[in-house]
Amino acid sequence: MTTEATLPSTSASPTARQVWTRTRGIAFAVVLLLAAAVAIATIRSDTQHGALDPRSADPQGSRAVAELLADRGVDTRVVTTLDEARSAAGADTTLLVAVPDLLTHRQQTSLRSATAASGGRSVLVAPGGWSVERLVPGVTADPATSLDSVLSPNCALPAAQRAGTADLGGIRYSTTHRGADECYPSERLATLLRVPAKSGGGDTIVLGAPDILHNDHLDEQGNASLALQLLGSRPHLVWYLPSLSDASNTDTDDERSLFDLLPSGWIWGTLQLFIAAALAALWRARRLGPLVPEKLPVAIRASETVEGRARLYRKANARDRAAAALRSTSRTRLAPLVGVPVSQAHTPETLLPALSARLHNHGDGQALHSLLFGPPPSDDTALISLADQLDALEREVRRP
Repeated sequence: MTTEATLPSTSASPTARQVWTRTRGIAFAVVLLLAAAVAIATIRSDTQHGALDPRSADPQGSRAVAELLADRGVDTRVVTTLDEARSAAGADTTLLVAVPDLLTHRQQTSLRSATAASGGRSVLVAPGGWSVERLVPGVTADPATSLDSVLSPNCALPAAQRAGTADLGGIRYSTTHRGADECYPSERLATLLRVPAKSGGGDTIVLGAPDILHNDHLDEQGNASLALQLLGSRPHLVWYLPSLSDASNTDTDDERSLFDLLPSGWIWGTLQLFIAAALAALWRARRLGPLVPEKLPVAIRASETVEGRARLYRKANARDRAAAALRSTSRTRLAPLVGVPVSQAHTPETLLPALSARLHNHGDGQALHSLLFGPPPSDDTALISLADQLDALEREVRRP
């Protein structure tokens, strides 16, 4: 009966348990991020769907104000293209632009030329500095937004006086127009402006925040009264919801960069993520921890290591290094045999006299010096001879 020895496995492939141990932290982080993304998307879909849309009953929608205007005989029509908005401008029409910042400079200039002398009313909802200067020349937006939400009129505009306090705030504006009504000031800058047209009897209303048009804020303060008076002064209301798919938005001379289209919150959030990643990398780099022993995947015999190293020396013709390694090892082994500390094994003045005293019949000290501390051999034959002589010397020293 023959038996075969079972050799240990030399495979370096990790097991399933090792893979799970190494990757479970990453897997948990990915699952947590996905869950957070789904939760945020769900929350945002509930609150942001149909924002400022007169057909939407969501909290951020504007269906409530459209219904109240319909009860007062004002019909509301939604448009999504610049051409529809331009053609709808007229003396009996109020044109509300929901998100003016989505318009390119060319679109803003075109819309301004259509409404300037139409005799109607234009209502701009929270235009930023990028767009308000083109839509209402002479009006500038302050970069610091107001933190107040409930403000008092403090102006002579009849609609504002009748409405009283309202949820405005947001962007603050200043103007050089004479006869403009600057209402609901926050830190001396208006959050509602009424700028009369130079001709035609029309005007432009600039709102610093859209809160008075939202369904969930309409019944607070004097929001409903102010919204109905501003939007119900004409029998027709055209509600312009700018769209990025508008064909007039393809002018290459007015294209905005990706960073202009991204909300500022996304840019700051991305910057914070990069900073957090850099801090985490620095934190982990300082925690290298102690060395962890690891089992070698294969067992290599000492003879194979010696043979492999000898072949490398031979391939590189490194006879000097090979001879130095042989002599250094011999000196290290000989020193304890003759009573010399290992720390002084490579000092000729200490090792050679002790060897000469031990070997009375081995020749003079000059031969020992040449053997243990001499120059490198000139060829392979001399290297082999050196190895034989060192081996013979060790045998003789070990002999009783």
